[in-house]
Amino acid sequence: MILLTEIHYNPPVQYFWHALRADSLLIEQHENYVKQSYRNRCHVLTAQGVVPLSIPILRGNSKEKIRITDIEIDYSQKWYNVHWRTIQAAYGRAPYFEFYSDYIREVYEQQPKYLFELNVNLLRLYLKFLKLGKQLHFTDAYQVEVPENVTDLRNKIHPKIYTDNLHVKPYTQVFGKQFVPELSIIDLLFTQGPKSLSFIQ
Repeated sequence: MILLTEIHYNPPVQYFWHALRADSLLIEQHENYVKQSYRNRCHVLTAQGVVPLSIPILRGNSKEKIRITDIEIDYSQKWYNVHWRTIQAAYGRAPYFEFYSDYIREVYEQQPKYLFELNVNLLRLYLKFLKLGKQLHFTDAYQVEVPENVTDLRNKIHPKIYTDNLHVKPYTQVFGKQFVPELSIIDLLFTQGPKSLSFIQ
């Protein structure tokens, strides 16, 4: 089975639950950018609760349709410093922060021009951390209807769509006594390390 999905920024844990069950991943690169989605945001758990981290983009308030691969990151807003400080505050004391953080930070520091490139680089890294040997492919054109061997997950994982997350086994998080779902994969990796895959199997 091929999993067709848009590209996310630090994808939520449930994204990898679906990825684990696919033979390969097909990334949609011919869609138009969608605001207020996981394409440029993720959720992390801090001492103050769940915090959304959003990457500012150029022409982000434009009403014209912009292809996802043409979306440029706005580095003038110094968002990277804010994101990394928040991630450090949230996970600096997590058991596996030191194990993964330098690799993740290295991807940020490359400062790619395009959001799509940043997200793909991060996704490849997380697949490697999880030891998910899934091949990444990219669409040749936008198709509304897809073949039978393709599971279309486009726009199904979204900050405003609360799906049944019971298939993701609860794990110990840094803050709070009650398990919080819908968080970025970094929450799972920093807290569970090499055991992360067992929580989405």
